[in-house]
Amino acid sequence: MLRSLVVLVATAFALSGALIAPAAAQQPLRSECLAMANAPPRVVPVSLRRTAAKAEEVTITYVGHSTYYIDTPGGVRIGTDFNGAYRTGRLPDVVTMNRAHSTHYTLFPDPKIAHVLHGWGENGQAANVSTQVGDVFIRNVPTDIRRYYGDGNGAMLRDGNSIFIFEVAGLCIGHLGHLHHKLDDTHFAAIGRLDIVMVPIDGTYTMSLDGVSEITKRLRSAVVLPMHRFATPLDEFMRLIGQQFAIDQRTERTLKISRDTLPGTPTVIILDGV
Repeated sequence: MLRSLVVLVATAFALSGALIAPAAAQQPLRSECLAMANAPPRVVPVSLRRTAAKAEEVTITYVGHSTYYIDTPGGVRIGTDFNGAYRTGRLPDVVTMNRAHSTHYTLFPDPKIAHVLHGWGENGQAANVSTQVGDVFIRNVPTDIRRYYGDGNGAMLRDGNSIFIFEVAGLCIGHLGHLHHKLDDTHFAAIGRLDIVMVPIDGTYTMSLDGVSEITKRLRSAVVLPMHRFATPLDEFMRLIGQQFAIDQRTERTLKISRDTLPGTPTVIILDGV
């Protein structure tokens, strides 16, 4: 009798485990950038810092317009606001797109690109990106876009674009995309902490320099990478974001950076070609 009871209990546990396992597998991926943004400051003992392994480097290359390539330590290449025209080196494994203008997306990407992530959803719905590709976790925060050329008389299209966030090698990297409006507290809460942020500074087609400078100051990322510049005077952008940001103008298009080499002072890094 006791043996039968043991068998029954074991069977019950096995069945419960079988039911729990699929549910656990369906849990949404966890954003470390949100967790770190909401956590209290962490104190790391000196002895642990000295013995810690060197942080892995991420390579970021300015390709053109709003397209940066992000190469992860695990060999994943990401192209931001990818339209197929701005390319260098090998084809990206992942591309993100925004649809404000044809210079920020393509409906006919190279079929060899394994992951094509749109910043807009279907049937008026917001995009919902939360995916792991190799060593990088990619998610989005929806934003609105303006309608153009008589489409809706210039009214805003809700959730028509996205901010994309890439979490890799302990870094939180954000691409603001073709941003058309100021961000509210819910946006900042959904973004979390960004160590590196790519910011459009054209001042007209996206949003005013005043508006984008306010967002940049509030995010206070360690590294700001301008994009979508056109003829914007860099001095004007720097004046608006304030003296708390240093400026570092480079003669190369590529930046190699890790969690350990982030600048101590928030810095605008201007890569060649921007």
